[in-house]
Amino acid sequence: MVGFAPRLCAAQRLAALLRWLCMEGRFVRESMAEYAEVALPIYANPLGNLLGGRIMHLVDLAASISGVRHARSAVVTASVDHMNFLYPVHIGQLVTLRASVNRVFRTSMEIGVKVWAEDLSTGSVRHISSAYLTFVALDAAGNRIPVPPVVPETEEEKQRYEDAGKRRAYRLELRQRAIDRRST
Repeated sequence: MVGFAPRLCAAQRLAALLRWLCMEGRFVRESMAEYAEVALPIYANPLGNLLGGRIMHLVDLAASISGVRHARSAVVTASVDHMNFLYPVHIGQLVTLRASVNRVFRTSMEIGVKVWAEDLSTGSVRHISSAYLTFVALDAAGNRIPVPPVVPETEEEKQRYEDAGKRRAYRLELRQRAIDRRST
């Protein structure tokens, strides 16, 4: 069965943790990804704006590029925090997404993505949306594998690193609540 990984004993888990702790970290700048495309009519809603689902797809794509750059392996989306759309993206505008790894948690990583829209006729640029996604690194058999730690350099990167830890604690709390609700 693809993706099946037998439970590891305590000694195997400890050995895996030690290997991860000895991995050489990678700087945030090494994971940065930028993706851009023109909003085309094929992706328009009835109001003539880019579909929100298309923006979500592009966010996932930009985040996955960042994740692969950092992990140097296949990555899959595990979760997406909520997304707010601050402004519509009009057809013909340039949509630019910037993504980078905020923090690594052994086999998973949080990746932040910002979305911008540029009116090419005026040069006006607006921040459209931001999102945090969790990705998991996988080997060829579909098993989770350790991800190299991320090394923040700037004050902004260090703040995002700290904030990512708080967001992860919150996500894990929500996950546990969902598990608890299912078992009752």
